[in-house]
Amino acid sequence: MESPLHQFEIHRYLPLNIGPLDISFTNASLFMAIAFISIITLLYFGTRTMKIVPGAAQSVAEVIYEFVLNLLEESTGGKGKKYLPFVLSVFLFVLFGNLLGMIPYGFTFTSQLILTFGLACIVFLVVIGVGILKHGIKFLQLFLPEGAPLVMAPLLIPIELISFLSRPISLSVRLFANMMAGHTMLKVFALFTVSLGIYGFSTVIVNSLLIGFEFLVAFLQAYVFTVLTCLYLNDAIHLHS
Repeated sequence: MESPLHQFEIHRYLPLNIGPLDISFTNASLFMAIAFISIITLLYFGTRTMKIVPGAAQSVAEVIYEFVLNLLEESTGGKGKKYLPFVLSVFLFVLFGNLLGMIPYGFTFTSQLILTFGLACIVFLVVIGVGILKHGIKFLQLFLPEGAPLVMAPLLIPIELISFLSRPISLSVRLFANMMAGHTMLKVFALFTVSLGIYGFSTVIVNSLLIGFEFLVAFLQAYVFTVLTCLYLNDAIHLHS
């Protein structure tokens, strides 16, 4: 009986190396491509012909758009609206990455720490870029809370700097750990059901509830990742104000 962790293994479909750099097309690459195509397809059909009475695709697109827009406005105010395309892209990429792993024989690429860390680093660099472009050298005030006495600067600045630099780590580990733990739990219970043989029907209800719970977790993790992205953008836009 295979290990519950077997589902997270990376498999090469098209091996390709450039010197020491491995850029092979893998199962993770495949499902990222599927996620990208799915997102483009949803948005294309959802916005192709805008109607007063929306169809199914337009309704889904509008709900997602308004949901992310509300998150961004609540976190950053009106000044953050210009960053909606970026935040919406992050939300949809994480959401589809989580949901595709729920399909039988699918692969959850958000369960790969290197990928979630890369995505968190992109968010981190965008936040730094926004802060520098908006405030210039004053962006460094982020590391010294407004009103704090200068005598406390040697203590506060290292603390704020460490907290700031830890953001991509916490952001990536949270998503990776939750998706990996949830899928591992589902696999363990599924293997337990199989091992019971004819008596396995008694655990079907439990497995069904766990699958429903995991769909909820998939959405919540995309939501949390997006909310934190919005909060980090708010820091860059408004600093400590």
